[in-house]
Amino acid sequence: MRDPYEVLGVPRSANAAAIKSAYRKLAKKHHPDSNKDDPKAAERFSEINSANEIIGDEDKRKQFDRGEIDADGKPRFQGFPGGGGPRGRAGPGGFESYNFRGGGAGPGQGAGAFEDILNSMFGGGVRGARPGAGGGAQFEFDSGGVGLDLDVNVAMSVSLEESVKGGEKRVRLPTGKELNVKIPAGVVEGQQIRLRGQGESAQGHPPGDLLITISIAAHPFFKIEGADLKIDLPVTLYEAVLGGKVRVPTLGNAVELSVPKNTSSGRTFRLKGKGLPKSGGTGDLFVTIRIMLPDGNDAELEALMEKWRDQHPYNPRSGLG
Repeated sequence: MRDPYEVLGVPRSANAAAIKSAYRKLAKKHHPDSNKDDPKAAERFSEINSANEIIGDEDKRKQFDRGEIDADGKPRFQGFPGGGGPRGRAGPGGFESYNFRGGGAGPGQGAGAFEDILNSMFGGGVRGARPGAGGGAQFEFDSGGVGLDLDVNVAMSVSLEESVKGGEKRVRLPTGKELNVKIPAGVVEGQQIRLRGQGESAQGHPPGDLLITISIAAHPFFKIEGADLKIDLPVTLYEAVLGGKVRVPTLGNAVELSVPKNTSSGRTFRLKGKGLPKSGGTGDLFVTIRIMLPDGNDAELEALMEKWRDQHPYNPRSGLG
C-alpha cells in the first residue's frame, strides 16, 4: 500500500484531529455506495480504511514513524541476523555472528568444528559430516530433531463490507513475496487465516505456514457491537417536528425509516436483520436520531423560535434537579 500519510493527504506533522477529519471526508467521498458506477471505488475505499488503521491509531502511528511496521501494518522484516541463517551469538553493536575455527581439516577443526556450529544453529538437527566430492564435508539435516519455527505471522486490515461479503486481497510477506488471499465471508476481528506451506523454509524441514490475523478497519458511518451495528442519523429540524421518511444506509441497499412526528434527538430505532451475520441469523441495525440545524444564522428561524419560546415555554431539564 502507498504511504498512509499520502493516502489521506495529510503531512506527517498532522495531529489526530486532522487525520480523523481527512479520513471521514475521503471515506464519505469514495464510499462504494456513493460510487456504484466506479469499479475502483471499493479499492480506493479499502486503501483509505487501511491508511486510517495505521496513522489513525496512536500506537500504530508511532510504530510506522519509527519504521517498525510498514504501510500495511506488518512488521518490517530485517532478515535473519548475521546474513540469512538462524540465530547465533550477539556480537558488538547488537549484531549476531558466528566464529568459525580454523580453515583446514586438522584435529578439532574444519568439519567437526563446523558441525558443532551447525548443531548449535539448528537445535541439534545436523547429523555427522561425511566426506564429499573433492575431499569436502557434506552435512545432513535431521528433520526429527528440534523443529524450527518457520511460520510467518502477518496482519491484514479489511473493510467492514469485505468482512461481511468476503473478497480477495493481496498481502505482502516479510520476505517480499506477494500473495492473493481469499477473504471468506463473515470473518471477524482477530480471526486467523492459515495458508499451509506459505511460510519460511529451511533445508530438511517442512515449510511453515502463513498465519494472517484479520482486523476490521473503522467504518465512517457504522459502529460494531457484536453482531449489531449502530449509526447516528442526521435529520432536519422540520423532519423531527413534522415526521417523514428518511433514507438510512445499511451494509446492503439503503432503506427508508419512518420518523414519527415530534421525534427528539437521541431517540433510537431498531431495524431487525440489518446487522452482521451471526450463528443462527443476523444482527440488527440501531439508528439514533440526531437533529441538525442549518449552517449559518437564519433570521427567520430565529424569529420563529423566539415566538415559540414566548408562547410555548417548556423545560426538558426539569427532572435534572
